[in-house]
Amino acid sequence: MEETIGYTGIALSLLNKADAKPGDRIRITRSDGRVFEGILMPRYAISSKPIIVIKLDNGYNIGVRVDEKTIVEVVKTKEAILREAAAGAPATIPLLEESPPAEERPKVTILGTGGTIASKVEYETGAVKPAFSAKEILEAVPEVGFIADISAKVVMNILSENMRPQYWEKIVDEVAKAIDSGVDGVIVAHGTDTMAYTASALAFAFRGLPVPITFVGAQRSSDRPSSDAAFNLVAAVLVAAKAPFAEVVVVMHGETGDTYALAHRATRVRKMHTSRRDAFQTINGRPLAKIYPFERRITLLESPLRSRGAEELEVANGFEEKVALIKYYPGMEPEIIDFLVDKGYKGIVLEGTGLGHVGEWLTESIKRAVDAGVAVVMTSQTLFGRVNMNVYTTGRKLLQAGVIPADDMLPEVAFVKLSWILSRASDLNEVRRLFKLNLAGEITPRHTIDLYPRWPH
Repeated sequence: MEETIGYTGIALSLLNKADAKPGDRIRITRSDGRVFEGILMPRYAISSKPIIVIKLDNGYNIGVRVDEKTIVEVVKTKEAILREAAAGAPATIPLLEESPPAEERPKVTILGTGGTIASKVEYETGAVKPAFSAKEILEAVPEVGFIADISAKVVMNILSENMRPQYWEKIVDEVAKAIDSGVDGVIVAHGTDTMAYTASALAFAFRGLPVPITFVGAQRSSDRPSSDAAFNLVAAVLVAAKAPFAEVVVVMHGETGDTYALAHRATRVRKMHTSRRDAFQTINGRPLAKIYPFERRITLLESPLRSRGAEELEVANGFEEKVALIKYYPGMEPEIIDFLVDKGYKGIVLEGTGLGHVGEWLTESIKRAVDAGVAVVMTSQTLFGRVNMNVYTTGRKLLQAGVIPADDMLPEVAFVKLSWILSRASDLNEVRRLFKLNLAGEITPRHTIDLYPRWPH
């Protein structure tokens, strides 16, 4: 049956026997007695596995393994569902719009770097396995096939904490190749712990960008009932395929349920919780967009820096690895700064207190570092607000020593930005000039009171 696109073998035989077509509501009774009911979906990953894909009432797609003893029944035809909806009857599930043929769907490339998102559950065994061919992704999360024509490639397979600046460069190169091939968007699947660092690196490396680059991850593995992997991936594909902006963003759950996701600008986002599904938050700004995956809808919350298709691809790759990020603490010894200078480090980012301070006994070592040609940048541990080193004596002395204030940049973004700048500039005056430029939305020129979260919300 041509309409049961993608099905072969036992699955196709059962569907033909029931005269079931995509869009029909069906009931699957397996030989083990388990019953599944939902809307029959096409399979955009053609394989011999005996799996039938249905959309559940909660909006998720699942694959149900079947065998010769499985019973498939049509509960209600697609035509009947549409007639009821036209007559004003309450819809039992969100109906999908008709999906265009593969050649008309936007083209999206997914690049895997590791992490929980790059895995799937085998429905027949319940095991979690790495999944990174396009076919495996479409089998694990079938609904993305309705949004875009998916291709996929493994760039690396590492734990998030093992990410390094040299790997950022490799990811930049692979993303550039994908964009050059003519895709409508690129997704980078990444572990959540250092995802904001890598996303920020790409935001600085792409000086011209015609399509979105979407980072996505999962807080909870695919074998857990509360997994956010599928929801986040669908939201990321929607952004990569259809968002009107051409920016580097992180797309993750916007709240603990499955209502919406948020697209955070890469240079303004931070992971703020170890395990919550909505762990990622925009700091000193607002998310760029709200995404409703089940409705296939994107709502802009901020004006984008770049619009889709407005720029030609321009890549400025390269990151200096001799850069350190140091959190100041009471009693921190000057020898830590001296050690980095003696080891040939070219940049130091300090997470200072409050408006941008460290113990006054560090000033001499910091001045020695600057005199040796080391760029020293000051950020704040408070995260919210901006550095102002003109208010107190300590800050003014640090400015006189040559410290560069980081405005309202997140410490990790300042670290990435300094690494990027030092790979192309060594003169401290030029480093200072470039650092003060708002290159990728990393500086929010004006703060309003609503940017600081308060309880109750």
